[in-house]
Amino acid sequence: MPRQRKTRTKSSDSLAPRQNRGFSQIRREIAAEAARIIATEGQPNYHMAKKKAAERVGVSERLALPSNLEVQDALLMYQGLYGGSAHADNLDRLRGAAVEAMRRLEVFSPRLVGPVLDGTAGPHSRVSLHVFCDAPENLVLYFLEAGVSFVQEQRRIRWHDSGYRTMQVLVVEVDGTTVELLVFQPVDLRQAPPSPIDGKPQRRAGLTEVECLLNPVAEARHGS
Repeated sequence: MPRQRKTRTKSSDSLAPRQNRGFSQIRREIAAEAARIIATEGQPNYHMAKKKAAERVGVSERLALPSNLEVQDALLMYQGLYGGSAHADNLDRLRGAAVEAMRRLEVFSPRLVGPVLDGTAGPHSRVSLHVFCDAPENLVLYFLEAGVSFVQEQRRIRWHDSGYRTMQVLVVEVDGTTVELLVFQPVDLRQAPPSPIDGKPQRRAGLTEVECLLNPVAEARHGS
């Protein structure tokens, strides 16, 4: 009777599935905690939320952290479970402020972007609009002539060529809600910059679409 050959199994081979399951579980825990931090503590930066979450979960941030898309999915789940009517009411309030701001700024072709559009906005979220004019000074002059108070900021965002661009940002208050305006060139209406969530062109919504978000009946008619 021939002798059976014994096959040696490396310890790393037998441990790999368990290790992979462990990493997957850790990523889910970090994503869930990062989502809770964003929802309850007003931290808008996904990377910072993930770093804080990793510390609270008790793992090194050098470990492969979840993607921004995983965190966004966890955030939508968290808000669905715990947000309730308060989250829905807050989202309506923010979208209402967005509609009001977009009507006032119609000459600058405003587009809503970010958490207020995708539904992940919390109580601390700003309304974020992309506006378009030849130079930021045009928008500054518009506010000065209208007697509207504003604050100027700068923000570094990823661009189509995988590089970065520093954008001028004007921040105003509309009906008690903070609205930030990222100023783009008119040619940039053709293509949105990459989303910080998934790297695809950022979703933008015009005034009519945002109005429909506040009125499900109108939205259904618009889609039919």
